[in-house]
Amino acid sequence: MASLLPFLWVVTFLCADLTEGVTITSTDQTTVTRAQGEKVRLPCTFTLAPADEGTFEIEWNILEPKEGEVIIYNTDRVYDQYRMMGRVQFVDQNPASGDASIDVLNLKLEDTGTYQCKVKKLPGVQTQRIQLTVLEKPAKTICHIEGSQEIGTDLTLKCKSQEGSPVISYSWTRTTGSQELPATALLNAVTGDLLVKNASQAYSGTYTCLSRNKVGIEECSVLLTVTPPIDRAGTIAGAVIGTLLALSLLAFLIFCCYKKRREKKYEKEVHHDIREDVPPPKSRASTARSYIGSNRSSLGSMSPSNMDGFTKTQYNKVPSEDFERTPPQNQYFDPPKVAAPNLSRMGAIPVMIPAQSKDGSIV
Repeated sequence: MASLLPFLWVVTFLCADLTEGVTITSTDQTTVTRAQGEKVRLPCTFTLAPADEGTFEIEWNILEPKEGEVIIYNTDRVYDQYRMMGRVQFVDQNPASGDASIDVLNLKLEDTGTYQCKVKKLPGVQTQRIQLTVLEKPAKTICHIEGSQEIGTDLTLKCKSQEGSPVISYSWTRTTGSQELPATALLNAVTGDLLVKNASQAYSGTYTCLSRNKVGIEECSVLLTVTPPIDRAGTIAGAVIGTLLALSLLAFLIFCCYKKRREKKYEKEVHHDIREDVPPPKSRASTARSYIGSNRSSLGSMSPSNMDGFTKTQYNKVPSEDFERTPPQNQYFDPPKVAAPNLSRMGAIPVMIPAQSKDGSIV
């Protein structure tokens, strides 16, 4: 056992030299929180020992949530064609001088993760891990009042950020007047609601809400004006009367439009209507038939004593059917005159014949 002691001392000394070769000195910062769009510096400083004579290399990796390379320095050359290409760089242009820190520009939410800096110069190797958290600042914060702003009522001042990483907390301050919140005000820092009970005119003023998280703060304001109660009965009566007047006016306009439309429709119908007040004249064919029939009946009732001055149609000149269908224009029957003694011998009986117009109709 005593013979093994010198050997154990030699092994311990060699191990001490190996572990004490490269020493990382920036171990005081292990977590970093930044806002989206900002720049962050991840520290990694180191010292080398005389025993470190091998190849020098610096390697930055992301371990969680998805493992991958970030940037590498090896034999005086930088390799940055990885996931953060164009957004990551070494702080010192010569990282071998003892500063392997990097800057990450234009941070994104997906940059959140665990980063590792590894400094290697054989036989020494050292690593350091830093947790980076990227958050979104509160944004689009909106303030408004919910409830009636009348004396004696309960109302709520509401505040809400539409964007921003949790956890967001809210606070209210009064920026006018006494700059103190009402004694009856109750704040909910999680929802951003400020409940004001039994409001009075002394509570009137401008109130400002602050929404904040670990990386930013935003504010919005609202004006509270507490007024005396409104005469609701008069308001309702006025609203009813106004509604009735509006309906009456609307009905009158509809009636006028309807009446105007009816008048236009009537004028249009009268304009296109065919008047039938006077019956059309009889055709010449029917006139000829009536004329022949009347003469025949007249001849049958004539007597010799009353034939003077009257005319008779010659039977051989009675119009045919063709003549009845197409009577000639401006042509009238002109029967020859027969003396009264001859009519008497023929056995005719004199009768009165009504006068006729030129077109053959009875007058």
